[in-house]
Amino acid sequence: MGRWGIVTLAAVAAVATACSPSAADDATGDETTTSTTRTPRITDDSGQPPVTFDPCYDIPDDVMDAAGYDAAKKELADMPMGTHTFLGCRYSGTVHIPGVLARYGLIIMAGNVTLEEELEKNGAVATATTINGRRALREVGANGNDECTYVLEANFGIILFNRLYHKDHAGPVPVDEWCAGLDEFVETVEPLVGA
Repeated sequence: MGRWGIVTLAAVAAVATACSPSAADDATGDETTTSTTRTPRITDDSGQPPVTFDPCYDIPDDVMDAAGYDAAKKELADMPMGTHTFLGCRYSGTVHIPGVLARYGLIIMAGNVTLEEELEKNGAVATATTINGRRALREVGANGNDECTYVLEANFGIILFNRLYHKDHAGPVPVDEWCAGLDEFVETVEPLVGA
């Protein structure tokens, strides 16, 4: 397990801070250029490349709203760790299907660990794939039931899209529904993340 293995959704939840669209605009100022020229908000002493893609600021709110997530209520979910950095953003889904789905929760995290390190950490639940030609992993249930993660390779490391299915019914969610539709969402966002 890599040193970033202690990054769990619970830990991310504990350090999340509120971020509204106006707060995001204030925080970035004139730095709202492409992800390849952004000055990272957080750096570390790992010697790894700085994380230059910032999920809360580099994915337009209208893209998230169109995908069924409430961008007006997004939250920062960063993990500065000294040896690695993860910039994160948490979203709540707006789609509700009575008796089936309460909503989806989504965390997008960009970190400066390699795809190979992520595969070593979660190889038991990971499958190699590609998204729009980009190397990626699909992880089913890495942190427990009802969740799915797609991991994209980036020039600084990886970007994780972790979705948790909040069911609105008794009994388990079939495993084949955990990732349903997440691949299409990741395909939509992938062009925004840079090389």
